[in-house]
Amino acid sequence: QVQLVESGGGLVQAGGSLRLSCAASGRTFSSYAMGWFRQAPGKEREFIAAVSWIGSPTYYTDIVKCRFTISRDNAQNTVHLQMNSLKPEDTGVYYCARYRHIYTVPTRAVADAYDIWGQGTQVTVSS
Repeated sequence: QVQLVESGGGLVQAGGSLRLSCAASGRTFSSYAMGWFRQAPGKEREFIAAVSWIGSPTYYTDIVKCRFTISRDNAQNTVHLQMNSLKPEDTGVYYCARYRHIYTVPTRAVADAYDIWGQGTQVTVSS
């Protein structure tokens, strides 16, 4: 059974940076696209970024383009989210997730396109 564990969240001032990591167990990591979502208090979980199983292409929601970068290291079974120029509205719980279908480009930016989720890591950006 594949498990995903996020880390790297924390408290940061506006304009600062954080690097989130997601470690995956199992042998199939390199066969699946991966994504990051976030959920702010009182809001639905929203798509942030996704990366194909070989590292490209990548996809971003418009509100994080040019600020966030998703990457993966298949040798280490990890996916990262580098977040720069953070804003208070970036606050939320960040989740990594595995795209539902093997060897499929992650063009569907919705939660139900992903089947395995981590427990989340809290990111708080103060103004």
